[in-house]
Amino acid sequence: MNPNTDYSIRSFIGGYDNNLTYLINCSRTGAQVLIDAAVDLSQLSPYINHEPLAVMITHGHQDHIAFLDQYIRHYPNMVIIGHSESSINHYQRYKNIRDGEVIKVGELTFLVIYTPGHYYDSICYMIDPVLFTGDTMFVGRTGRVKSDKSDIKDLYDSVYNKILTLPHNIRIYPGHDYGESSTILLKENIKMSPLLQAKDLMDFKERMKNYEENRKPGS
Repeated sequence: MNPNTDYSIRSFIGGYDNNLTYLINCSRTGAQVLIDAAVDLSQLSPYINHEPLAVMITHGHQDHIAFLDQYIRHYPNMVIIGHSESSINHYQRYKNIRDGEVIKVGELTFLVIYTPGHYYDSICYMIDPVLFTGDTMFVGRTGRVKSDKSDIKDLYDSVYNKILTLPHNIRIYPGHDYGESSTILLKENIKMSPLLQAKDLMDFKERMKNYEENRKPGS
């Protein structure tokens, strides 16, 4: 429980590749919201008190929406939140969101930060002092740019001109458990990750190239 913001975060690891789904609970109202649909509902359901108000999708890669239909079957009134051009925007209860928009859940407020690069529809959700980064940033590194709709220039802009301009005492909660821990303070992540220490875009490209050439499977 965070005494300053009156909410709790429960993390669930599973899915296809150590994916993370998060359940956020407003302690004052009992309202609940999910971040991504990457883990089988059976892991979450013991901790869901009633129908979640929404599931916030960080991006449309299949591993992050793998169990979305399952969630919807169990919670048909739950709103699905994501980018306007996401591949899942056909759902009946889909809500398009814009960069800078504020989402209210109970007495909690989430800031929408559009962070394309890893994927064209990538979104981070901030509830101070926490940032849910999806695959834009992990513990120890940024996301990769291997998809058809990835773009390294966009990723650099999202990381350096959006995330790294936030207060460095923010704690990030990524979309996969790839690091030494599943969550980390932004300032600590900058210190440990060469991909977060680039001087400019060209330097970032070189660092990313070096990372890919030396990347170990599963990291």
